[in-house]
Amino acid sequence: MEKVIIAVGSNLGDRLNMLRRASKFLESLSETPVKKASVWESEPVGAAKYTFYNSAAEISTELQPLHLLERLKEFEQTCGRDKNPERWAPRILDLDIILYGNLVIQNDTLIIPHQEYKNRRFVLCPLQEISQLFKDPTSGMYIEEMIQHAPVIQIRKTELIW
Repeated sequence: MEKVIIAVGSNLGDRLNMLRRASKFLESLSETPVKKASVWESEPVGAAKYTFYNSAAEISTELQPLHLLERLKEFEQTCGRDKNPERWAPRILDLDIILYGNLVIQNDTLIIPHQEYKNRRFVLCPLQEISQLFKDPTSGMYIEEMIQHAPVIQIRKTELIW
């Protein structure tokens, strides 16, 4: 069983409801209770026009990385996400594998750790809530240092519960 960090985001429709649906789905995949960060609201990145609700969850799973990715993408589509969306376009739900244990994977289908997470405060801030002593498996950087080096964006922690 591996501990896996999943980033969760939504900026279309009922964003909080999408995060809540994702929470129930992640609970169905996890062998232990899901550890969830707060809901953070952040400005859009790229072509997205609406603010995002973002969070992160830690699950424990027996699913292999590629099978987990397939399950996440199937769930996104069940929730109404386009199968091949434009990069950084608005999205009803986005589920990304950030980390899978200490694995480092790089192929055409999957890159772990997620290639962009160190540049995304909307991933790093929730991740810090889950694991304050987190250390990147490739660079050895601690979470606080990654947050300090990430591009500055407008982001705020909310009181919302997902």
